[in-house]
Amino acid sequence: MARPPRQRPGPWVPLLLLLLAGPGTCAASPADDGAGPGGRGPRGRARGDAGADEAVPRHDSSYGTFAGEFYDLRYLSEEGYPFPTAPPVDPFAKIKVDDCGKTKGCFRYGKPGCNAETCDYFLSYRMIGADVEFELSADTDGWVAVGFSSDKKMGGDDVMACVHDDNGRVRIQHFYNVGQWAKEIQRNPARDEEGVFENNRVTCRFKRPVNVPRDETIVDLHLSWYYLFAWGPAIQGSITRHDIDSPPTSERVVSIYKYEDIFMPSAAYQTFSSPFCLLLIVALTFYLLMGTP
Repeated sequence: MARPPRQRPGPWVPLLLLLLAGPGTCAASPADDGAGPGGRGPRGRARGDAGADEAVPRHDSSYGTFAGEFYDLRYLSEEGYPFPTAPPVDPFAKIKVDDCGKTKGCFRYGKPGCNAETCDYFLSYRMIGADVEFELSADTDGWVAVGFSSDKKMGGDDVMACVHDDNGRVRIQHFYNVGQWAKEIQRNPARDEEGVFENNRVTCRFKRPVNVPRDETIVDLHLSWYYLFAWGPAIQGSITRHDIDSPPTSERVVSIYKYEDIFMPSAAYQTFSSPFCLLLIVALTFYLLMGTP
């Protein structure tokens, strides 16, 4: 009886045997350390030859090592920081009062002759293209604001405020006066904002468009409005009641197309400048000089 032909193993059998045998059965390559004759490594270095090791440093040619060395050389500074130092921020440009009444309109409240750094409150405005640039400054560590109102009373007013927060930043915020309460509005028309807190003063500069889409909380500045001036303390970056009970307002509506330099004396100087007080002082002086009969 003829014997059946012997079947040859499939091509997967040697691979399976190799995997079962493990890596220890694989012969070392002549390029590996100790694989050459006499136990010599690459370039004929004797194993354990310290001098040869120093003369020919090892270098891992893997892609990961190459990428790491390239990153170290290209992106790390000598101090080890991964990114270059950011350029210095431009300092806040001081407000110029010499331009008041010429190229911009200004309101000053405080001591006669005061400027943007010494007035209790200061505001300027000027047209720049389709925007109006405002500059505000006040003697406070909290906030300074201007409101645009159809009358001289608080309520239903569009308000822009510069608020000094606990992190030392001055942020431009938009509010709407609901009665005596200022409600923050998320839609903020301000842009190109900058502000600083120095010498116990909050000072800021920003722009907002002249024309805006119809909105109850944002007025069109091409129309004339009464300006409400206010400033006061802030708690954790939130505004609180203004410093004085009756904040100053513009005597008449303000047009952004007309530049004036208007001074308003603070309460301390209004007392001695009113006609009644001046007449009273003259009468008392005359009485003291002439004496009683």
